[in-house]
Amino acid sequence: MEKYLDIIKNSYASYWNYIKQSVFMELSWENYFYGLIIISLVVWVLEIIFPWRKNQPLFRKDFWLDTFYMFFNFFLLNLIVLIALSNTAEQLFNDILGLVGLSVASFQLFDINSFPYWARIAVFFISIDFVQWFTHTLLHRYEFLWNFHKVHHSVKQMGFAAHLRYHWMEPIVYNSMKYIPLAIMGGFTAQDVAIVHFFNITIGHLNHANINWDYGWLKYLLNNPRMHIWHHAKELPTERRMGVNFGITLSIWDYIFKTNYIPYDGRDIELGFDGDEKFPKGFIHQELYPIGKE
Repeated sequence: MEKYLDIIKNSYASYWNYIKQSVFMELSWENYFYGLIIISLVVWVLEIIFPWRKNQPLFRKDFWLDTFYMFFNFFLLNLIVLIALSNTAEQLFNDILGLVGLSVASFQLFDINSFPYWARIAVFFISIDFVQWFTHTLLHRYEFLWNFHKVHHSVKQMGFAAHLRYHWMEPIVYNSMKYIPLAIMGGFTAQDVAIVHFFNITIGHLNHANINWDYGWLKYLLNNPRMHIWHHAKELPTERRMGVNFGITLSIWDYIFKTNYIPYDGRDIELGFDGDEKFPKGFIHQELYPIGKE
């Protein structure tokens, strides 16, 4: 038990030092704090210059709530629970495997670090994106998970910051699923993770932005605003009631598995889900949902 308590204590200390180093600009390429701010400002400027829904206010409905979510989920949630939970769960998993004479290395099929740099980044990006796409489908398919995912779908006006409005349970689900391919492929450098992460943040912000872009032929490869708006549609055909367009960064999975759906220009469609008028409006009540749900 003492070992796990030390892991929790060291996790908090290390991550708190990381946040301080980020804010005081003591980090370079792995500074997610200022990276997030720069990406957000650039995409927001694009919304101002190229607005798709021209009647939507610059400070749209829940703009400040989503901005708070963005920084809370990206930094404070990690500090409060995720880093310590992740490190402790990893050690517990390793200890359980050790009882039967195994280790995480036993599941490693190949060492990704032996690949050329471009191949290492590509394999990491594609494999993680597929796992996230699959996990996203599960969030819509099972009511237990959907109740947490409702927080993200409670957005009524789309904008870049809506990208990071999500329940604290979601990263636990996503990270648990992503652990599988990471164990199979071996470790990645912090720089590898930073490159992929910044790219994913940029595409995710653009997907939720008030911009009329579909990237031309790249729409069959990359998720985009005109595609993702339909993922948030309140009304879908009966045969699509479980959801559509589940792509996180890549759209190709939706085209491969026939979950793509763009029937027409979705600029003015209503967003949300059935019963969203009764869904909690404030941050605290949304974070406690569905614990306090009747």
